[in-house]
Amino acid sequence: MSPVNKRAEKARQTRARMLRAAGELFVERGYGATPLQDIADRAGVAVQTIYFTFRNKRNLLKEVVDTAIAGDDEPVATMDRPWFRDALETETAEAHLRAHVAGTRRVLQRVAEIVEVLRVAAATDPEVVDLWPKGENPRYTVQAEAAKSLVAKPGARPGLSATEAADILFALLSPELYLLLVRDRAWTPERWEQWARETLHSQLVL
Repeated sequence: MSPVNKRAEKARQTRARMLRAAGELFVERGYGATPLQDIADRAGVAVQTIYFTFRNKRNLLKEVVDTAIAGDDEPVATMDRPWFRDALETETAEAHLRAHVAGTRRVLQRVAEIVEVLRVAAATDPEVVDLWPKGENPRYTVQAEAAKSLVAKPGARPGLSATEAADILFALLSPELYLLLVRDRAWTPERWEQWARETLHSQLVL
């Protein structure tokens, strides 16, 4: 590996450590109660490195959220991710639902707790909300795209509109409901996935 590539890889690993440390501490203590110095200490970097990389705490939170949703730091939207595209390419509504719920479970395992942190942070720091573009909820956009494909496939419940299916997916596959059952009621993620799939099956699939 060339010196340039070595430096780039080291910078990538340092960035990942900072994001991981921030995510852990935000969940453990809350956004407002977590100083950047504590994040730097856990990541093993100088606090100036955090400022240099992310500029401020709000941008750091945004990067934590975005990375948790994606699963990595690649600039690839959810609807362009392999798991989502593979679900779209299934041939039946039942197969699509199974793949979509499985993929969503993996996302929620990463992101549900940090979404709760974001919700609380936005309530106390209105500028946090401005970090994301205004408009339709991105999570709803994802579910609407999945619903449009699902209702057009064999096995979808007759008369079910894409809008109604999107609303049902948006509600039952929410981070809030995931946390209620997995964190608060001590369900395993696998049990949640089975429950979500079976519940959605009764609503969306014959």
